[in-house]
Amino acid sequence: MNDTDRKLLNVVQKDFPICENPFQVIGQKVSLSEAEVLDRLQNLKEQGIIRRIGGVFDSKKLGYKSCLIAVRVTPEKLDEVAAFINRFPGVTHNYQRTHRFNLWFTLTSGSEEKFNEIIDLIKHKPGVEQLELLPAIRMFQTEVTFKL
Repeated sequence: MNDTDRKLLNVVQKDFPICENPFQVIGQKVSLSEAEVLDRLQNLKEQGIIRRIGGVFDSKKLGYKSCLIAVRVTPEKLDEVAAFINRFPGVTHNYQRTHRFNLWFTLTSGSEEKFNEIIDLIKHKPGVEQLELLPAIRMFQTEVTFKL
């Protein structure tokens, strides 16, 4: 990653324009064409430096149910259970941890009923020994920006 990529990522993180041609506007800010911006972002994605570009919403204010979930999975079933969990579109941040609960993820769902259905499916997946819901009580941080 070079200085131009760093400048590009700083703009994308903090100053993403809401307009008809956002990548053209971003390009103007970092002296690149729209095509160059898109090519560089695709390259950074392929390198695993960025995962996605998108909005961050307050799911609770939008009427969704969201929760951090910790799961204890038998080691031999960890990959299988993680892949199963990743099938659900509201799953993010699915990570293996060195903890007795060795798999942690967040789940966001459009309704309490759908949320509970998904949790029930995960609980009964072979290899899942225990599942704990860890709902947020209070938010302390609402934004993360990496100055590159």
